[in-house]
Amino acid sequence: MKAANSNNICPICETNPALPDHHPFCSARCADVDLGRWLKGNYVIPGDKAEVPESDPDDAF
Repeated sequence: MKAANSNNICPICETNPALPDHHPFCSARCADVDLGRWLKGNYVIPGDKAEVPESDPDDAF
């Protein structure tokens, strides 16, 4: 993925966005591609992994 820019270029297919409904993407398809990449872990924030707290049985619903 390219860095955000002020040219309004779709970061997935690198075309001009067609409709503001999907900004900064040009279509729902490109927005879905980006979401899929996030969900698969393709995008990460560098740094140490966060500690996951152990679950407390008293916190169960």
